[in-house]
Amino acid sequence: MSHSNYLELTGVGISFPTDKGLFCALQNVNLRIAKGEFVSLIGHSGCGKSTVLNIVAGLHQATTGGVILDGREVDQPGPDRAVVFQNHSLLPWLSCYENVELAVRQVFKGQKSRREMRDWIEHNLALVHMTHARDKRPSEISGGMKQRIGIARALAMQPKVLLMDEPFGALDALTRAHLQDSLMEIHADLGNTVIMITHDVDEAVLLSDRIVMMSNGPAATIGEILSVDLPRPRDRMALAHDAHYHDYRAAVLEFLYQRQQRPAA
Repeated sequence: MSHSNYLELTGVGISFPTDKGLFCALQNVNLRIAKGEFVSLIGHSGCGKSTVLNIVAGLHQATTGGVILDGREVDQPGPDRAVVFQNHSLLPWLSCYENVELAVRQVFKGQKSRREMRDWIEHNLALVHMTHARDKRPSEISGGMKQRIGIARALAMQPKVLLMDEPFGALDALTRAHLQDSLMEIHADLGNTVIMITHDVDEAVLLSDRIVMMSNGPAATIGEILSVDLPRPRDRMALAHDAHYHDYRAAVLEFLYQRQQRPAA
């Protein structure tokens, strides 16, 4: 895959004021991501993964450098970048359908008819296998289902980039595996560009085209980038016996263990 400049971070750094002066959280982050690429960010706590994601989302302003998405500078939040957080952030008084509808109305008001909106919401619920729960409220469904609705809501915005901050981190192993499989199916269907933060080495290798490994903070930056050249579609059971899979896994673990010598901020 050619790493054309669909999304480009150039010289990105950010400092936050503290009682003791400026704290440099990130420095000199340079990354080019191709359209349709799936990139994971991995590293120890405090290494600035979420800060990178928040800068791409437009929730933080870079102190130095900048972000270009599809030829336009990113300097504020926008519907071309949808975020899925670890905590689903659904509105509890709305049904699953209505939670997705809220995002669709914000993005497509005046562009789609009521019927088109309804069809589009139902299409996105079907993508994440949640049609059966359309009328349930978040309190009536499991954690994994809530994350599926969060993903449907994000996809329904038709973002240029889907940003995921440890989206499966709070789920049990089996639910997590099902959601990883769903995400791979969706990525294969839609060819969307995804940046995902994870602490899970297996998840990173299974899902990603490239794994961006961050050095520890303060002044965190990109330590190494690993290209994962495993053919798609990927089958987790087949990969369990794949020597290349284990090599990629070992490379990420080695990077993380080496970084453990320096405690994270």
